[in-house]
Amino acid sequence: MELIRRLPSVVAGGALAALVVMTIAAVFARYIFDAPLHWGEEMSGLLMIWIIMIGAIVAERDGQHLDIPLFVDLLPTRIRAAVDLAVSALSIVVLTYAGWLGYLLAQSAQYKLTEILQISWFWIDIAVPVGAVGLVAYLLRRCFIDIMVIAKGKAP
Repeated sequence: MELIRRLPSVVAGGALAALVVMTIAAVFARYIFDAPLHWGEEMSGLLMIWIIMIGAIVAERDGQHLDIPLFVDLLPTRIRAAVDLAVSALSIVVLTYAGWLGYLLAQSAQYKLTEILQISWFWIDIAVPVGAVGLVAYLLRRCFIDIMVIAKGKAP
């Protein structure tokens, strides 16, 4: 179970490390060897979208998404949990819709190839549904916890 919990961090960290190494190599290739890596821009775009989407999953898992709970923190525990439940439910609806649209986009772009690397745009566009599914999974977990708090009046 711990492996599954840590997998998004490992994937995002690996993609970020690859992006950093590739950027350093591109700088050396361009300015030291006067031979730019033409594929670098395409690869950095691909890695960046995956870093963002997987990073969003990690942020949700760790409860690190930005929020401003000024007034919500003043509410009693059960009402605070109900507000969190409503926000999570709305987020699930929006993410499900965005994930569905991302999937349709990925399907429609599967035969379109990037200019230099000839990678299918499917692998770029599918990052959005993958991120949405991961976020929804952690939001459902949060909803379950909020329901338990509403029912019992305290965190499980």
